[in-house]
Amino acid sequence: MQKFRILFAVAAVASLSACLDNDLERGLAGAAAGAVVAEATGVDPLTGAIAGGAAGALCDEITNLCR
Repeated sequence: MQKFRILFAVAAVASLSACLDNDLERGLAGAAAGAVVAEATGVDPLTGAIAGGAAGALCDEITNLCR
């Protein structure tokens, strides 16, 4: 069940990443996904949200996947 949650969160964020227009939207989606993945893996959800939010907000500067 834990692996299903992780895969679902990753698939949800990946499918929505093209629909997001700006860094704020991508950051919020990344924070939500980070919190879900962190909870599923037994890590502090706040830490996951911070890491996911940063990754989402910086996604378009690092790679072309978020454009």
